[in-house]
Amino acid sequence: MQKTSKIYVAGHRGMVGSAIVRELQKQGYTNIITRTHAELDLTNQAAVNKFFEEEKPEYVFLAAAKVGGIIANNSAPADFMYDNMILEMNVIHAAWKNGVKKLEFLGSSCIYPRLAPQPMPESCLLTSSLEQTNEAYALAKISGLKYCEYLNRQYGTDFISVMPTNLYGPNDNYHPEHSHVLPALIRRFHEAKETGAESVTCWGDGSPFREFLYVDDLANLCVFLMNNYSGNETVNAGTGKEVTIKDLTEIVAKVVGFDGDIKWDTSKPNGTPRKLLDVSKATALGWSYSTELPEGIRLAYEDFLSNPMRAER
Repeated sequence: MQKTSKIYVAGHRGMVGSAIVRELQKQGYTNIITRTHAELDLTNQAAVNKFFEEEKPEYVFLAAAKVGGIIANNSAPADFMYDNMILEMNVIHAAWKNGVKKLEFLGSSCIYPRLAPQPMPESCLLTSSLEQTNEAYALAKISGLKYCEYLNRQYGTDFISVMPTNLYGPNDNYHPEHSHVLPALIRRFHEAKETGAESVTCWGDGSPFREFLYVDDLANLCVFLMNNYSGNETVNAGTGKEVTIKDLTEIVAKVVGFDGDIKWDTSKPNGTPRKLLDVSKATALGWSYSTELPEGIRLAYEDFLSNPMRAER
């Protein structure tokens, strides 16, 4: 990409999209196009086609998605599948039809099999069954990835994809029911501190391992890949490091300043025992993350405190 290249970031108000915009601006890119949902409904094919025909972006970062945690995914699988399938197909198809030079599709590590080898290499995609609780979302993301691959094979496009691990950071969703584990913990420990609660009870026994990537590090990788990678296979985005949920809760409690007890409700499910991405491909390309977990959580908590309306979503 040239510094003056016309770049469209779809989903610029979300956590990932806003981070990509910040990273592009930080690196001196000056011609960034964005549209709010009110301005452009990505599930409306005619509207998306019209936008691409009129604006003719040269590069596209497709970070728009309908996202949520386990409860949201489990309770509305049809909505998650339909909305994500429609919007990604509309954008990718319109990008191809209008001669976009390069598109980067943002997925999720949930595309990999529930019992994938650990750490999970890109090559394990579609080798066994998915995790049931987010199968609908995973299938939609796999379809977007594969559509990019098939366009490359059939029409010679340069469409790539990147699959991030668990993300956190500025513009995260802290809703008590629809958020992911780390922002949910930030909110719970903050509210416990504010109310003077003596303890916080978490699900399971704290033994599962998870990997977390600060969203600005992901954005840095996204721009790096747009400039340095072409290929049909996706690229994993992570740290290559994992932490137990128990250790994670203790880090969050310390950052937030909650000094009460942390209890565990072992009648609740733990979820997948381990979810770690193999990041050797990104490493071999010359990229690595820079934000360690305690520092990233501190920055995320600052964002939570400075955006009270976000905490109510």
